[in-house]
Amino acid sequence: MELTKEELKEINGGGISGAIITSIIKGIGLIYEIGRGIGSSIRRIVARRFC
Repeated sequence: MELTKEELKEINGGGISGAIITSIIKGIGLIYEIGRGIGSSIRRIVARRFC
């Protein structure tokens, strides 16, 4: 099926793709893991429990 130029101009949509949403979710997960690691390190330093 081929569309004419007029039909192509009327096409709307495609605001946020699935790849962008996946990247945002992975970024949030990464920030969460970094915060958890830093918090764990601070807790070990304060409690003076080193491996």
